Amino acid sequence: MALPTSSPSPIGVAVAGLGFGESVHLQALATQSDLEAVALWHPRRERLDQACLEHNLPGYDDWEALLSDPGVEAVIIATPPEPRFALALQALKAGKHLLLEKPVALKAELVAELQRVAIQNRLSVAVDYEYRAVPLFMQAARMLEAGDVGTPWLVKLDWLMSSRADASRPWSWYSQREAGGGVLGALGTHAFDMLAWLVGPIRSVQGLNSVSIKERPHPSGGMAPVDAEDVSLIQMQLDWQGRTDQRVPAQVNLASVASNGRGCWLEIYGSEGSLTLGSSNQKDYVHGFGLWHTPMGEATRNIEADAEFMFPTTWSDGRVAPVARIQSWWAQSIRTGTPMVPGLSEGLLSQQACDQSIA
Repeated sequence: MALPTSSPSPIGVAVAGLGFGESVHLQALATQSDLEAVALWHPRRERLDQACLEHNLPGYDDWEALLSDPGVEAVIIATPPEPRFALALQALKAGKHLLLEKPVALKAELVAELQRVAIQNRLSVAVDYEYRAVPLFMQAARMLEAGDVGTPWLVKLDWLMSSRADASRPWSWYSQREAGGGVLGALGTHAFDMLAWLVGPIRSVQGLNSVSIKERPHPSGGMAPVDAEDVSLIQMQLDWQGRTDQRVPAQVNLASVASNGRGCWLEIYGSEGSLTLGSSNQKDYVHGFGLWHTPMGEATRNIEADAEFMFPTTWSDGRVAPVARIQSWWAQSIRTGTPMVPGLSEGLLSQQACDQSIA
């Protein structure tokens, strides 16, 4: 009689960054059977000690020491954008698999360098484009692939948020273009990946950017200048399903200073009908989304996600479930050695579009 085979030990994961990393990634990791949080990293010891005590995990404020820990096989890097490239490059050279928040780096050539090193060292690198893991977005991808709108003729994405409409909100790295701040890094990276995934490769990009709130209160006193865009209007051409003879015009409007903004709304109009995917919920990018299909000459239908796309658990914070799904895809990629999607290839294409938008 064959003996039962034991399951492999979970992959040891360190979480770097205690904003989104602590509030979302740690919660998501707790749901994974193939991944286990084993350490935290943060440059400020006081903040690190607080989190370590709360989560009963060891902590590092020395990056090299973290990477030398044999129990750390993979790292989630959820720091602000500016240090992300250097941390990721060092981790890859130390042989660690990575899950990166976006933007992956501040310029496309830096993303390409990470991709080169990851391939050379046969490491799996995920990029946290969570919308690929949201049920109604997955449903929209299936319907577009099935031809439910025919050939797209026009794509329009309005992402109008009010998170920074209050001019008294303090100055931070988000206010600095050279630190990766601005609406392109926050929303544009997702928008470009979303459209490349749902419609097709990005052929051309032109952007018009502006800074509406030109200074903010500095935490140490006085006012500090803001040079990171808070409004970006972008015109694009996409190749429908990769076909260079089927160019689709797309208009993307992004804002973080839209008081009473309408939220996130994607509209796709095609030869056989239209799809609308949207939510006015500015606090949660999962709860509140709806999907509507209007076949040519017929009434609009409300569409539910297929059962296989639904999340097994409902969280009060809608961010946790799609991040957990991305983490599970990453774990499978690490286990099997298969390419990670979304990964650095997708991160590179998105960052190239960001760079072109501010050229």
